[in-house]
Amino acid sequence: MLWRDFINSYWRDWRTGDRSKDRDMLEDSEWVSAWLQQHRLETDALPDQAETEQLKQLRSLLWAAVQNIVQEQPRDPALLEQLNYYMAPGPVTRRVTWNAEHQRYEMNLLPRYKHWDQVMAEIAASFATALFEKETSRFRICENDDCLWVYYDDTRNRSKRYCDDKACGNLMKVRRFRARKKAEIEGQSSGEVSK
Repeated sequence: MLWRDFINSYWRDWRTGDRSKDRDMLEDSEWVSAWLQQHRLETDALPDQAETEQLKQLRSLLWAAVQNIVQEQPRDPALLEQLNYYMAPGPVTRRVTWNAEHQRYEMNLLPRYKHWDQVMAEIAASFATALFEKETSRFRICENDDCLWVYYDDTRNRSKRYCDDKACGNLMKVRRFRARKKAEIEGQSSGEVSK
């Protein structure tokens, strides 16, 4: 999901919560190049400072929209206007192709330009599409306050609480265990003092 990976381009130190280790991947040219390639997005050059700031504004808009969805806030009509604003400079052409692997015709939307307005249009379109094709009740933000990654809960019972059960899930399980042990020890110590 293009929109999800884009929102998660702000990396937080999910293990320790040390904010000095946070990294904005939009400022890392190697990450940006790999991300573009992963999502088959083409540009003539890496983003300049003004384009990077526009990308960060779009990321903030999408992050706030997901927060509102997760918190079950009323839909903000301004969100659609803002998404349309970002999508407007990204025209596409339609092309029918034959998919030999699946033995069927497919409609492809091909970007007309190779610049950052087009990339932002594709990101906004990806999020807009998710709003009406996906179940927004499955949009989640990792419950590890040091992580806060956005993910889509595709579990059957909709009970996923962390972006990754092996990483954040295990970390939070260990933290809860240690907190219980500490409380037990403190409870025993205060019980001995009062005797």
